[in-house]
Amino acid sequence: MTGVRYALVVVLLVLGVLDSFSLAANVTYDHRALVIDGKRRVLVSGSIHYPRSTPEMWPDLIQKSKDGGLDVIETYVFWNLHEPVRNQYDFEGRKDLVKFVKLVGAAGLYVHIRIGPYVCAEWNYGGFPVWLHFVSGIKFRTDNEPFKAEMKRFTAKIVDVLKQEKLYASQGGPVILSQIENEYGNVQSSYGSAAKSYIQWAATMATSLNTGVPWVMCNQPDAPDPIINTCNGFYCDQFTPNSKNKPKIWTENWAGWFLSFGGASPYRPVEDLAYAVARFYQNGGTLQNYYMYHGGTNFGRTTGGPFISTSYDYDAPIDEYGLVRQPNWGHLREVHKAIKMCEEALVSTEPAVSSLGRNLEATVYKSGSQCCAFLANVDTQSDATVTFNGNTYHLPAWSVSILPDCKNVVLNTAKINSVTTRPSFSNQPLKVDASASEAFDSGWSWIDEPVGISKDNSFAKLGLSEQINTTADQSDYLWYSLSTDIKGDEPFLENGSETVLHVESLGHALHVFINKKLAGSGRGGKGNSKVSLEIPITLVPGKNTIDLLSLTVGLQHYGAFFETKGAGVTGVKLESQKNGITVDISSGQWTYQIGLKGEDLGLSSGSSSQWLSQPSLPKNKPLTWYKTTFDAPDGSDPVALDFTGFGKGEAWINGQSIGRYWPSYIASGHCTAYCNYRGAYRSSKCLKNCGKPSQTLYHVPQSWLKPTGNTLVLFEEIGSDPTRLSFALKQIESVCAHVSESHPPPVDMWSSDTKLQKSGPVLSLECPSPNQIISSIKFASFGTPLGTCGSFSQGQCRSQNALSTVQKACIGSKSCSVQVSIKAFGDPCRGKTKSLAVEASCE
Repeated sequence: MTGVRYALVVVLLVLGVLDSFSLAANVTYDHRALVIDGKRRVLVSGSIHYPRSTPEMWPDLIQKSKDGGLDVIETYVFWNLHEPVRNQYDFEGRKDLVKFVKLVGAAGLYVHIRIGPYVCAEWNYGGFPVWLHFVSGIKFRTDNEPFKAEMKRFTAKIVDVLKQEKLYASQGGPVILSQIENEYGNVQSSYGSAAKSYIQWAATMATSLNTGVPWVMCNQPDAPDPIINTCNGFYCDQFTPNSKNKPKIWTENWAGWFLSFGGASPYRPVEDLAYAVARFYQNGGTLQNYYMYHGGTNFGRTTGGPFISTSYDYDAPIDEYGLVRQPNWGHLREVHKAIKMCEEALVSTEPAVSSLGRNLEATVYKSGSQCCAFLANVDTQSDATVTFNGNTYHLPAWSVSILPDCKNVVLNTAKINSVTTRPSFSNQPLKVDASASEAFDSGWSWIDEPVGISKDNSFAKLGLSEQINTTADQSDYLWYSLSTDIKGDEPFLENGSETVLHVESLGHALHVFINKKLAGSGRGGKGNSKVSLEIPITLVPGKNTIDLLSLTVGLQHYGAFFETKGAGVTGVKLESQKNGITVDISSGQWTYQIGLKGEDLGLSSGSSSQWLSQPSLPKNKPLTWYKTTFDAPDGSDPVALDFTGFGKGEAWINGQSIGRYWPSYIASGHCTAYCNYRGAYRSSKCLKNCGKPSQTLYHVPQSWLKPTGNTLVLFEEIGSDPTRLSFALKQIESVCAHVSESHPPPVDMWSSDTKLQKSGPVLSLECPSPNQIISSIKFASFGTPLGTCGSFSQGQCRSQNALSTVQKACIGSKSCSVQVSIKAFGDPCRGKTKSLAVEASCE
């Protein structure tokens, strides 16, 4: 969306023009569907979390969601974001829930508000503010009076904020659903008998707030009436609500999976995602939600975990940068259109299900003149040819065909008509302003972060303190410092004696300094956050200092009693390797410092007067703050910073944190060059980027940049060369399509008219940006082409005129369509099913 269009929407919001959204006045439900203004609806939803993007991005994300066939936008509400300090609320900037909901309503879409207030969401502390942990007598998510009082207060606050702006459907607004609690059924057994009474209380509390719209609980089999229990997962076609009076709703269809530092990048083939969607509606579902439709970015310290990455892309139909991911977005849009063609039949009757053979199933919805059929092949290996209503249909393995008239196939989930885009990142040097007064040749200045205790508010106590209880998550960092006198006759100083320092920590990472020098580091992982270090050290006669910098990487966000999962150092020992003498120094007099001195000085803003500028810029030095001034890259392409070769730290642009970076953490896992979409998906099934940094590119929103005079600040823990930093601009390198003679025509061309059905499949190309045209055809082949976008190759069978035909139809146009038929290309190999594969460039 252009800046002018966005500005107009904001002006209208300010003037109150968009407050008149009135798509719905009455929302109820029955056994078959949500009922909006007396009409049952088949709805498609997608999750977009407002703080994981910027207000400037919201209108475009919402419009792309609508264009993709969504009816509803679903979002969590993040308690720790809105109430960082008890009774002090924040709804500004990326936290402006009301503006986000109004923008969704202005686009003509509905909203599902998931208040929780526990959200999971790979979000820090599951969305709970850490101050909640310190409320006297509190126990989270159980029948505990202090917790229930706080939960009710916040839930009522959010409901009141929405009511004041008349945003519920009962007030003429876009909000048609609310959620209370979140996936509690997954952990309920751990809380014993108090869990049942807690869920009953939560349901009663929520409904007492009189929103005028239904409430749901996801993954909650015993959700009490009138709360609708809903399903989360990769597949929910077999889910059944706990009452015959409730509709079948899927609140989280996992479009991919999240990335962890130390993990490879998960992705989910769109053929499988489309299959899951079609099966859900085939088996009586009437509202499903993609989690995520746009994942976005975990800015600042919002990641949960531990070890959740800064990118929350989630392999979603709209990527982290706000670009449409193809073919995911386009293929799912076709699925949505096909489902909507069946809406009237779906909500009017119960299905008739019949077997067409082993692992083959037909489901028919027929009411009066309306008839819709789903033909499914749930086999994971074998394609099948079936007879249905006297006609023959080919069903690829693990696919569903949709027949809006019970006769003609409008779509098969395994056959993609949509274009595929091949994105790339082009690197540009950071345009450092080397003329700035504080800068020398490098254009960078720096400040050393002191090792150990450097702040006046440090404190001493006997023994080792748990980190989260000590810091209250005000910082990732906690210093543990101990001074010890080593006498000349101690075994740790005997000639030839090697001393080993043993450190045990609950996690998540740790740096060890002996006499102010880095001696070693350790980190946990996503499966086990604990750190165990054995470091050879050298002690000197007299005073020695042991400084341990313990750090968190996102607080636990999931599991029963997750708030009790601690962090920080739990044991420290010195061992003489010569004679085996071990001294436990855990119970000594430790001095503590919460956070870094640079944090207290506000170095992230770049405004301190203490920055040093000398020709010899320190590089590859731990605990160093760096600053530079730079110009924004040219153009409007999405921007990232490329941290390849860096260690670990955090980065700020003009005072705004783009999040934690950690490219030194290399991804483990088993990656394959090809992922078969057939068969049940799981989060570890399809992985890429094994053996590489888990994340090197970090999103910088365009709205955070000025044309010139931008300030970039880095805090580097491990050591790096800041002059290696560069921009990476995301662009679409190619657009491709691969369509066979067996594909149905594009959904937009569908008609029950047999003549139109015989028009056959069509390959369509379209440049992603409005001002682009197709400038060249990199590849075109009709016959039996091989490979995928970016690596197509000719098969044994090929037409001689494919390239010239496609060039004539497409070059110079923003979009083009070519009939996939022997009439257009001739028949290079009789008796074989042929396909057309094309790769094009746009400029």
